[in-house]
Amino acid sequence: MEQQQQYFEGVGRRKTSTARVRIYPGGNGTVTINEVPAQEYLTALGAVERALRPFEVTDLAGRFNVTVKVSGGGPTGQTEAIRLGIARALLKYDENLRPSLRRAGLLTRDPREKERKKPGLKRARKAPTYTKR
Repeated sequence: MEQQQQYFEGVGRRKTSTARVRIYPGGNGTVTINEVPAQEYLTALGAVERALRPFEVTDLAGRFNVTVKVSGGGPTGQTEAIRLGIARALLKYDENLRPSLRRAGLLTRDPREKERKKPGLKRARKAPTYTKR
């Protein structure tokens, strides 16, 4: 289902996930993620609503068709990467949406990454159990 019309693109990242989002104005609200309907791809409770939050904040729900290519990470990271990608694509569509998206905290990339494991420790910070004898 290749659409030959004007679109606005945004890239969202979170942890190790990357989402390339295209929004097509004048659509009926169809959301496709990796060629699969959003409800089938994002199965966690409330994940689709979280991913589509930028549309609710800007009162544009149902006015765009959305296609997403997402890779890496797990369900939560992918959901939040999609959310950031949609917010950035909406900015390209209309720069005047910036204040409302900013207020809702949808334009800030969450910088938290997994910390590397350190030598002599079990994980990044967890030390082996101390034994006196």
